Amino acid sequence: MHDDRTLTEGRLARVLDQRLRPAVHARSLPLEVSAHHIYGEPVPVSDGIAGPYQPINTGAPWGPAWSTTWFRIRGTVPVDWAGERVEAVLDLGFGTTQPGFSAEGLVYRADGTPVKALNPRNSWLLIAEQAKGGEDFEFHTEAAANPLIFDFDAAGDPFIPTRAGDVASWLRADGPAGPAGEPLYRLTRMDLAVFDKTVWELVQDLDVLSGLMHQLPEDSTRRSQIRTTVSRALDAIDLQDIGGTAGRARALLAPALTAPAHAGAHQISAVGHAHIDTAWLWPVRETVRKAARTVSNVTALMDDHPDFRFVMSQAQQLAWLKEQRPEVYDRVLEKVATGQFLPTGSLWVEPDTNLSGGESLVRQFVHGKRFYLEEFGIETRDMWLPDTFGYNAALPQLMKLAGIDWFLTQKISWNTTNAFPHHTFWWEGIDGSRVFSHFPPVDSYNGDLSGADIAHTERNFRDKGAANRSLVPFGYGDGGGGPTREMLARADRLADLEGSAKVELEGPTEFFTKAQREYPDAPVWVGELYLELHRGTLTSQLATKQGNRRCEHLLREAELWSATATVRTGEPYPYAALDRIWKTVLLHQFHDILPGSSIAWVHQETQQAHQDAARELNALIDAAQRTLAGPSGPDGGEIVFNAAPHNRDGVPALGAVPRGTAPRPVPVRAGDDSSLVLDNGLVRITVDVRGLITSAYDLTARREALAPGTVGNLLQLHQDFPNQWDAWDLDAFYRNTVQDLTRADEVTNDGDAIEVVRSVNASRIRQRLSLPEGARRLDIDTTVEWREREKILKAAFPFDLRAGHSTSEIPFGHVQRPTHSNTTWDAARFEMCAHRFLHLTEPDWGTALVNDSTYGHDVTRDVRPDGGTTTTARLSLLRAPLFPDPEADQGEHRFRYGLVLGADIGDAVREGYGFNLAERTVTGTSAVDPLVEADHGGAVIEAVKLADDGSGAVIVRLYESLGSRAGTTLRTGFPLATATMTDLLERPLTDDPALTTTTDGVTIALRPFQIMTLRLLPRG
Repeated sequence: MHDDRTLTEGRLARVLDQRLRPAVHARSLPLEVSAHHIYGEPVPVSDGIAGPYQPINTGAPWGPAWSTTWFRIRGTVPVDWAGERVEAVLDLGFGTTQPGFSAEGLVYRADGTPVKALNPRNSWLLIAEQAKGGEDFEFHTEAAANPLIFDFDAAGDPFIPTRAGDVASWLRADGPAGPAGEPLYRLTRMDLAVFDKTVWELVQDLDVLSGLMHQLPEDSTRRSQIRTTVSRALDAIDLQDIGGTAGRARALLAPALTAPAHAGAHQISAVGHAHIDTAWLWPVRETVRKAARTVSNVTALMDDHPDFRFVMSQAQQLAWLKEQRPEVYDRVLEKVATGQFLPTGSLWVEPDTNLSGGESLVRQFVHGKRFYLEEFGIETRDMWLPDTFGYNAALPQLMKLAGIDWFLTQKISWNTTNAFPHHTFWWEGIDGSRVFSHFPPVDSYNGDLSGADIAHTERNFRDKGAANRSLVPFGYGDGGGGPTREMLARADRLADLEGSAKVELEGPTEFFTKAQREYPDAPVWVGELYLELHRGTLTSQLATKQGNRRCEHLLREAELWSATATVRTGEPYPYAALDRIWKTVLLHQFHDILPGSSIAWVHQETQQAHQDAARELNALIDAAQRTLAGPSGPDGGEIVFNAAPHNRDGVPALGAVPRGTAPRPVPVRAGDDSSLVLDNGLVRITVDVRGLITSAYDLTARREALAPGTVGNLLQLHQDFPNQWDAWDLDAFYRNTVQDLTRADEVTNDGDAIEVVRSVNASRIRQRLSLPEGARRLDIDTTVEWREREKILKAAFPFDLRAGHSTSEIPFGHVQRPTHSNTTWDAARFEMCAHRFLHLTEPDWGTALVNDSTYGHDVTRDVRPDGGTTTTARLSLLRAPLFPDPEADQGEHRFRYGLVLGADIGDAVREGYGFNLAERTVTGTSAVDPLVEADHGGAVIEAVKLADDGSGAVIVRLYESLGSRAGTTLRTGFPLATATMTDLLERPLTDDPALTTTTDGVTIALRPFQIMTLRLLPRG
């Protein structure tokens, strides 16, 4: 037989795309269309539907960037279409084939009832299942003219800098008075059409067989059989009478579609999904509309497909629908009740888990799970987090404490160096907690159930033999959209098809239950899940990161002092305000906001939200502290409050005392060779005429911290132009070139600080170096007027240490990472996350770097000619990417970091907290005993608050911070009635061990890195 493979497959592609797909709506006529333009912010649905409307023709331009146009479509079904399925085909002139990245629309009936969304892959609207001839109809479409910031269809580089993401560039101050910029879109097709179901089904048949055929080996029997069958079906189609011959072609294809799969075929659980970024290339307000569009789509599909299951994984988005689009939320409630719409994920938003603090992650679970419980009566059991940029090693314990059994993500498949070795496994955290986990081998959270998706899933699955089941999340995402009827048609045909894996529509619970039963002894992965990509997100958009860090600590203070004031004085506890502010902070921890990878509009709003939250939190703190401090005495008086979990300067942890003698910065003195010296009897810092630290000497240990011939606090500037994903990525080759900033404009003695001023290009850097009395920490207060482009600024400290590993703070503990690059896994971890401290040590002496807003760090080491080892730690201070925000990080920034000499891990923990939680001074005379205090240095109290149920119980969350066991007595500053160990939602644990409780405390034992939540009920 002659080989006609190429000829037949080419014929199929052309006939399918150029003849059959258009024939689905072959009989059509134009609709009557009118438009109503909104040039400012979106208006309520009722206002949009009300008009005023003006006629508009197909081909007409519409939509300046970020504006909204309401289209009214009217028509009458022709009499000779009676009994047919009639649809409207509404092509708004979408700027890309990818849903969610350009123009989108949501169709409403005239009474305001939502129907479904419109996007490039879903542009049809049902008018009547069985039309009545002569019937009139009217619909309204809210069309968003979102600019195409990231063009998936463009050839070449899609990461082109654009100012389209800065709202100030597009919306005029006078808003609705008129458009800013030219229209972006043109109406392409607004037609009424007959839907030819037989042709549509033929298209789906050929689509599935084509997809399967192209994935099978070229020499396989099944591929040849499919090709022969397809060729015969194509012969049966009269291209001038497709509707009349489609049935005959389908009959010829039927045997190929009914041949069953092999008994041992891979099992795929297909879960409907639409990843909707809570903000990214669009502002938060647009995400509300994206959620409404997607939910309208999937609930409409559920009406026609009872077996279809869809998951939605961010409680915040459902809360928005409840508040702002109740007509859409009603459909959610309806489909949750039928078991088709599945709230999942257990989180308020899908956060960044590298940068979010520990208590923030607790509240992500608390607010997410509580919303699902209160709204739907559903206890979610999974953490669904497909698209964030790495996963900290405390998460397994947090999941277990939140009642979560299963974890799903996909993002680690983006690793650029090492392929993760498992798809189904147990993930073990720093405390030993394990969670059953799955990485979908489809390598996408936006699957479409194509032949390529299904075949890749089976080929790629790394646990073959031991397991035979995987999950595919299908549906258009990032910008929303969700599954389509075409995807469901594929699922139906792939349920049991020879040559393919078996596909079953179901939810995550069904998948995980089956997968865990099948593979209970899955392999174990211990420690963090480090993403070998997007390392620049640890540094981009510093102001966003600073605002989050500051709000996290302010929330700690506000809860602590408000709870103390309530217990001590009866002052009302600000439940509602704290709940609202927490949700604001959690929202802005979304994995494209906090990492700094969104458009300018998003970061401008985030910074304002953080400022507003900080202002309100400071007011709550001040009010509580003034209540606690009492009135001023006749001679005045001040009370010093310490919110840190460690005693300092005579002030107890979580308490307050009258002002004593506060440590002051030591005076600067002149040294040899025009150097300047800071010396407090514990450490001595020497700074040369270039403003560089030439010596950091521990006077107690008689040890120099810096390697011979090196300088500390060396600012270094690198070119930072990654191959792609500008705001996200930091590619290893950035290290190949470096500019050491060794020239100083000024180095001056400012009395109690050394001030250094440097200029580089158009940027100006001012640093103040000071050393407090009695401290081992050098403080470096930095102000930068940053005007660099595509650069990264680092601060280097080359230590005379042979450190085998670095220790970085993560939520509720720390992780150790090798300082060498023996393996590709070690080498790929060239930029890493640390929260408040990074620690380096030899067995008997160490040093730490602490910070108030820096997350990106790198550590390298080298052996010197003298045989000693230099271990260099660097902080990543600022970046300047151009996409998606060309003005990212431009302007003035102030941040602080510190060098701690002679530090063990406990010192690093203590200094990290103290550096971020400054003492506060309030006029008054009353000391404040702590509500709770731990008598073991390794037991850190992370949160003190009142119980969410309003009972007056005090909730204390603490953890073991050193990686060792800690037996401690938690003393209470109030008579204690009962103490109960709870989960994160403040519910008693079923395996709650017996606690030894007295009237003034409770004795507990903590495992290494164990997190414990206690509910302490005061007496009477």
